[in-house]
Amino acid sequence: MTDTNLQLTSTITDDNKLELALREIEIPQPGENQVVIQMQACPLNPSDLGVMFGLADMTTAIQSGSADRPVIRAEIPAKFMSALKARVGKSLPVGNEGAGKVIATGSSAAAKSLMGKTVAVIGGGTYRKYLCADVRSCLEMAPGTSATEAASSFVNPLTALAMVETMRAEGHKAIVHAAAASNLGQMLNRICIADGIDLVNIVRKPEQETLLRNLGAKYIVNSSSDSFYADLTAALVATGATIAFDPIGGGKLASDILTCMEAAASRNMTEYSVYGTDVYKQVYIYGALDRGPINLNRSFGFAWGVNGFLLFNVLGKLGAQTNIAMRKRIAEEITTTFASHYTHEVSLAEALHLDNIAKYAKQATGEKFLIKL
Repeated sequence: MTDTNLQLTSTITDDNKLELALREIEIPQPGENQVVIQMQACPLNPSDLGVMFGLADMTTAIQSGSADRPVIRAEIPAKFMSALKARVGKSLPVGNEGAGKVIATGSSAAAKSLMGKTVAVIGGGTYRKYLCADVRSCLEMAPGTSATEAASSFVNPLTALAMVETMRAEGHKAIVHAAAASNLGQMLNRICIADGIDLVNIVRKPEQETLLRNLGAKYIVNSSSDSFYADLTAALVATGATIAFDPIGGGKLASDILTCMEAAASRNMTEYSVYGTDVYKQVYIYGALDRGPINLNRSFGFAWGVNGFLLFNVLGKLGAQTNIAMRKRIAEEITTTFASHYTHEVSLAEALHLDNIAKYAKQATGEKFLIKL
C-alpha cells in the first residue's frame, strides 16, 4: 500500500494559538485483535468540535497552506489557557466515529471475520484515511449498508438509547428533550414511538414544530412562545415526565423544566409543604450549545437534581448486556430508526476551509456535516 495516510489534528501552542492541520502519519499494521479500516465517511458531531477548537475564538481564525493541505490558526483567550495546559504542544487526532471498509486484519477469528466488510467504528482519531481499531470498537453492518448510512452509528444512536435506558433504570416513565429537532432528537422520537414512551419535545421555531409533528411526535412545545410555561406544564401533566435531557446547558432552560415539572406534580398535592412536592425531578445536561452559566431559579422544591450526562460514563453504568443489546439494535435499524441526514458533505481538506468552519461551528439545529474520505 503506497497511499498517504492523512489525519486531521488539533494542536494548542504555548503562545495561545490553536492550529488545525492535516498531518501525514504511518499506515498502520493490525495487531491480533485489530483491523485496518479504510475510512469513508465521518460525521462532525458537537463532541468533535470540542476537541477541534479547544476554546479558541474562531472569529479570529485565518487560513493558510494550500486548498488540499489547509492550515487553520486561531487565537485562544488567555483566560482559558490554564484549563488547556495539559494540551499544550500535543497534536491531538480528531474524530470520534465513522465508517469504512476493512482492508486488513489481525490473526484472531473475530478480526478475520470482518475482512472486506463495512463497519462503523468509535474510539478517536477517525478523521483519517486509514484507521487501526480493536474489533470491540467496531460494529459490523448488514450487507448493502453504505459507509454514509453507517457513519453515525455510535454517538447519536447510543446517546438516544442511553437516555431511554436511564429513564427506565431510574424509575421514570416519560422523557423531556430539548433542542428536539436535531438528528439525535429525531432518533429519540422514533425510539419512543416504537417503544411506547411519551416524549415531550422542546423546540425554538415553528418549522421545527412542523418537522416533528410530521414525524409523529405528539407533545411539542416551543420555548420561544409566550405560552411556553403553560404548554410545557400541560405536557408534563399529560405524560408524567420527570426526567429531561438538555444539550443547551447554559441559561435557564433546565430551571424552567424543573419549575414546570414541580407545577405539574403539585396538582396532585392535598397539603401545602414549604419543601415542595416529594416527586423527584431530574435534568441531565449532555451538551454545551450555550457555554454560559446554568441559572437555577429555586422554585421547584427540594426533590431534584441537575447532573452531567456523558455517554461513555453512562454506558459503563448500564452494563454489558444492555450495551450489547443497544449495539445490536443500532446495526439492525441503522437505515430506519437510527438514520442520520446530512445537509453538507465535505472532504477532509474542505473541513478545514473557513467558509465551512463558519457553518458547522454554529451547531445549528437541522444542519449536519459529513466528511467523505
